[in-house]
Amino acid sequence: MNAIKVRGLQKSYRVYQKNEGLWASLTGLFNREYRDVDAVKGIDLDVDQGEFVAFLGPNGAGKTTTLKLLSGVITPTDGEAHVLGHVPWKRENEYRRRFALVMGQKNQLWWDLPAQESFRLHQKIYRIDPAEFIRTRDELVDLLDVRHALGRPVRELSLGERMKMELTAALLHSPEVLFLDEPTIGLDVIAQHNIQKFLKHYQEERKITILLTSHYMKDVAALCQRVVIIAQGEIVHDGSLDDIVDRFSGHKVLSLQFADERMPSDLARYGEVLEVVAPKAKIRVERSSIAEVLSSVLSSYSIEDISVEDPPLEEVIADMFKLTAKQQAEEKASQVPIP
Repeated sequence: MNAIKVRGLQKSYRVYQKNEGLWASLTGLFNREYRDVDAVKGIDLDVDQGEFVAFLGPNGAGKTTTLKLLSGVITPTDGEAHVLGHVPWKRENEYRRRFALVMGQKNQLWWDLPAQESFRLHQKIYRIDPAEFIRTRDELVDLLDVRHALGRPVRELSLGERMKMELTAALLHSPEVLFLDEPTIGLDVIAQHNIQKFLKHYQEERKITILLTSHYMKDVAALCQRVVIIAQGEIVHDGSLDDIVDRFSGHKVLSLQFADERMPSDLARYGEVLEVVAPKAKIRVERSSIAEVLSSVLSSYSIEDISVEDPPLEEVIADMFKLTAKQQAEEKASQVPIP
């Protein structure tokens, strides 16, 4: 059953074009120029109940705009969406009690008050039963290991502690759908890992639906089986991480450890040499040539260890973004009428 169903969703903004210079500024007071910006261009998306889906794209692709539409923060220009059977921008109280939105660059907690005071405010807003509130709060702060920080003002917390408190606040009313916009942005490796571990455990236990945006591919690899990629307001991929690697990575990384210090001087004939630290070497090899290269290396040299891996996910995603942007630019150019 679909928790999220989107059809033809669009969002456009009219943006004032300010020209450089004093005279242009004065002229702009009386004769303003505007241009339309299409943040989301008619996307279709289905997310089943209990899915943990990564929603990826370069900056300005439309990720955050889509999350704001689905949470009812903004109203679309066109199209429709249903989340748990509700139209988000109608902002019904029943819907507000069934979802939560966490934005890594926005705070929902009172800056100068301890987080526990903001939690109490959430209890009143969502009308959570007192006993249920205490049980849920205690479970969350223990899972996130922040009980020691409950009485400290939010402004005194570390970035990692603050994000854990934000997650706690968002989950106090036990939402069925959770929208996460860059929840680990700016966090160190340990804090990122702790947030990932918590989200994985919580989602598996509660079976809630989560839509995650992140620029950290480790978040995606650790948490999500399905990846939806948006570029320039359009969905360009919907599938697994393996699908992305298969579609957009034309090479593999071959790691070799030679049995002695004698290494071939012509490694470049096998592919692009990435690293050489005798007796080890890393080579980027075309995916279609990997079997031939392996056969040649193993027959010509004594090898102690060998591994064949896909390139780093960040690299594959970056290549995909570049290719998609190029294709979209070419399509746009082909649609321009020739004078």
